[in-house]
Amino acid sequence: MREHVTDHFVQQAKRDGLRSRAAYKLDELCDRDKLIAPGMTVVDLGSAPGGWSQIAVQRVGAKGRVIAVDVLEMTPLPGVTFIRGDFREPETVAALERELGGSPVDLVVSDMSPNISGIGVSDQARAAHLAELALEFAVQWLKPGGNLLVKAFQGSGYGELRTALKGHFRELLTRKPEASRGRSSEIFLLGKGLRKPLAVAGGE
Repeated sequence: MREHVTDHFVQQAKRDGLRSRAAYKLDELCDRDKLIAPGMTVVDLGSAPGGWSQIAVQRVGAKGRVIAVDVLEMTPLPGVTFIRGDFREPETVAALERELGGSPVDLVVSDMSPNISGIGVSDQARAAHLAELALEFAVQWLKPGGNLLVKAFQGSGYGELRTALKGHFRELLTRKPEASRGRSSEIFLLGKGLRKPLAVAGGE
């Protein structure tokens, strides 16, 4: 608790009116990798409390669109469409797809992580599964050339996730933002340039 209260990014988030220190992770990567431009459609998976959605909606502007999903409730954000549900459940994915209405996405970001049980092997497997679900959705709904930013944890299944990303994107980058705590095993994988031709219209 003391670490959280005295954390530089926590204090900065309060000053900047941001909902979480995690906002600075996406902000840094947007600057570094040119992830979000005005007018884009962005899907934010694992969005609560809304730090990443705040950054995304600022950057897409009035002509862009941000759709956020989380199993936890999220206080409404102007310009952000929020869907509450477990992304592991088909009905949540279906609700997101209905909201998209057949329109493809420019960027999928996923900060999803499981509730930590303390059992390393189990937690790693559940985290890898969430990352795989984000990849599966991104491959189906991203525009050709679209990007996926997904949180992963180094350990069991990490190598397999990297291989899967390499199979779908022209470039795979590994990122550890400054706001990511050094002791955390989290890493962010950025798949740039979806190779697969667009195939969402007409329910394909």
